[in-house]
Amino acid sequence: MIHSHGTRDREPVRIALTGANGGYGRTLLAQLRRTPELVPAALVEPDADGMRRTLAELGLDDTTVVTDGAAVDWRGVDVLVEATGQVAVGTGYAESALDNGVHVVMVSKEVDTVAGVALAAKAEVAGLRYLPGDGDQPANLLRLVDWVSATGLEIVAIGKSGEYDLVFDPATGTVTQAGVSIDAPGLADLLELGPDPRSTVDRRAALVAGLKRSAAADLCEMTVVAMRTGAVPDTEGLHYPVARIAELADIYAAREDGGILGRTGVVDVFSALRLPGEASFAGGVFAVVRTGDPVTWELLRGKGHVVSRSGEYACFYWPYHAMGVETPLTIHAAVDGTGVAPRPRPSTLLAARTATALDPGTSFQVTGHHHEINGVAPVMVAPTAGIAPYYLLGGARLGRAVAAGELVRLDDLDGVAPGPLAAWAASTASSREPGV
Repeated sequence: MIHSHGTRDREPVRIALTGANGGYGRTLLAQLRRTPELVPAALVEPDADGMRRTLAELGLDDTTVVTDGAAVDWRGVDVLVEATGQVAVGTGYAESALDNGVHVVMVSKEVDTVAGVALAAKAEVAGLRYLPGDGDQPANLLRLVDWVSATGLEIVAIGKSGEYDLVFDPATGTVTQAGVSIDAPGLADLLELGPDPRSTVDRRAALVAGLKRSAAADLCEMTVVAMRTGAVPDTEGLHYPVARIAELADIYAAREDGGILGRTGVVDVFSALRLPGEASFAGGVFAVVRTGDPVTWELLRGKGHVVSRSGEYACFYWPYHAMGVETPLTIHAAVDGTGVAPRPRPSTLLAARTATALDPGTSFQVTGHHHEINGVAPVMVAPTAGIAPYYLLGGARLGRAVAAGELVRLDDLDGVAPGPLAAWAASTASSREPGV
């Protein structure tokens, strides 16, 4: 077998994992069986019985501390992996960890879009690390951007695919996404991009309009990336083109070059279209760049790289995000100080735009697999004083009426969770400081 990695030789790193019995938590715990230098010291999970069953299934030591979600004894912890997905709870655990000299690996992207700027600043002052977790798309994309940027290539667009591919079966004329199928026989005539990419993308989108392709989680993840790269959305709800992998360099080109982009340096999400049996993009990440020497890129095209038909754009991509399987990379980086993620800045705001007129007293709850909020749509906008971050709405209610199509403001809300609100206020205050 290939020799074991050198990181196996280090002193044990003790980990606290919140949301430990969730899908992400389980994948990390399963991986920790193969990384003996990383030790689960505290597992924070309200369902203690379920947590113990999971530990038994994984063959892990059932004496590992299982808390009920209350206080953690940070004296026995080196790194917190925060994976609750709950803004108030996650912010509280991250702040407590930093207060006690513990590095933070942030998996809860919802927390990061609200409190990330303040948490990163707090970590920096304390000489600690605050990093997004490898295995989820934000950290993976930041690694890809770092690699591409180091080569000197000009980045035009970065992003990821939606979590679930669109799988078109020509034999039945149906397209399936996450177990939901609709009839879309017209896609058979649109499998090639054709001479007018924008028209093809629009026609594909119309045929799959019966499927829900956008998700708050996608915009949340891209906000995490935008805050660390300076990338911006080309449109506040993102484009979500229905695209095959080989087309990405043509689609994410400037409009004057036949693509969909009104500007460059953008962040976006696409819906991956494939046939049954074709490899999935697996919720992976991509970077579209401008090419240079034509001879170089024709050589690379011949080797199977995704290069636009004009030869002016190319796409690099990593077709995976393996959840907790990859997170040991970030845990090591936190302890060693080798993380690639730059400090987040409040350059882009994930906000809430009302889908309909909402009355006073309307309550908001974050629900479902993608952590969405009824009555509002997530949008990525330039930060403006007074606009509420999307996930601060969770658990709050409207104190006054808000018209359809408006951005929800902080002073529209009652009952906002105080911890995340204070972290957000600190974030906005830091952005007004000289040099920030």
